[in-house]
Amino acid sequence: MRPANHVQREARYNALLDAGARCIAEHGYMATRTADICLIAQMSAGNLFHYFPSKQALLLALIAREGQQIQQEMEHLLQEQQPLEALMGFLLHLCQLAEDPHYTGLALEIAALSHRDPQVCKLARHNDLLLREGLAALVRQANDLGLVRPGLCAEQIANWLAVMIDGLFARVAVDPQFAPQAQGPVLQELALHLLQGNRT
Repeated sequence: MRPANHVQREARYNALLDAGARCIAEHGYMATRTADICLIAQMSAGNLFHYFPSKQALLLALIAREGQQIQQEMEHLLQEQQPLEALMGFLLHLCQLAEDPHYTGLALEIAALSHRDPQVCKLARHNDLLLREGLAALVRQANDLGLVRPGLCAEQIANWLAVMIDGLFARVAVDPQFAPQAQGPVLQELALHLLQGNRT
């Protein structure tokens, strides 16, 4: 059992990350002030700077936390008995996340910052690699079970699945009428066509 003070520190750390994520998603990274983060987290500036020496440090910690979540999600999916069903479920889960304006806003802001900030770029690329490696492993599992077209390159398929996922979030950003969850079955059908081709 972890000591109470460790649990408290972890809770404060994550509360500050959550507040930072909300601010950055709503206002953008450049417009976000540390005072805004403190207000939402209901903590003092001293608390914020105790955990994060700068706004950028908080941003990098946010991206690192996302990487941990991606890794955990991929490990969970790879333990499923039916890799194709696991992949389809994961795509629907992403459609649900895309409905959340905070999640989508943060994802797109990080993508934009990765073109300008080398440290953000490094972490974002790492997260992308974790996602694509996990997807490729799922494709290989499905191939071993004879569930996909033989001869597929798992890495290339994973790249195109990632393209579709990226496109999902980009579409949400530019089209307010686009409803990700309603389009979930279409995304699944596209992924199945990529993996299996025309089935008769």
